[in-house]
Amino acid sequence: MRNDDGREVTYLISVAAELSGMHAQTLRTYDRLGLVSPQRTSGGGRRYSAHDVERLREIQRLSQDEGVNLAGIKRIIELSDELAKLNRQLSELHRRASPSVPRGEVVHVQRSNSVVVWEPRQRRRRD
Repeated sequence: MRNDDGREVTYLISVAAELSGMHAQTLRTYDRLGLVSPQRTSGGGRRYSAHDVERLREIQRLSQDEGVNLAGIKRIIELSDELAKLNRQLSELHRRASPSVPRGEVVHVQRSNSVVVWEPRQRRRRD
């Protein structure tokens, strides 16, 4: 989220704690564990973005509703971040690809570990 002059909105730890429904000390603990990494001011104060607050809410949901421990949550976050990164890279590759390059489909083959890429045949021109 950005404010009127285009800068990203950030929240003090007390505001982020209230928005996420947690205690400020919990946010400090999650920062130390690497579950959320807020920006820092020159004096070392934490500044939480809207994305950080959403992540805190997701951590709370996974912990309370799903019963996932903090180590599991950290792994879920790492895998989610990696998936998002790979999706961005894939989107960039698709954007760069020439429209004339035919696209195939990935098809799962039953009872096999194999993945087969299917591409339609080029139509033959009859002279």
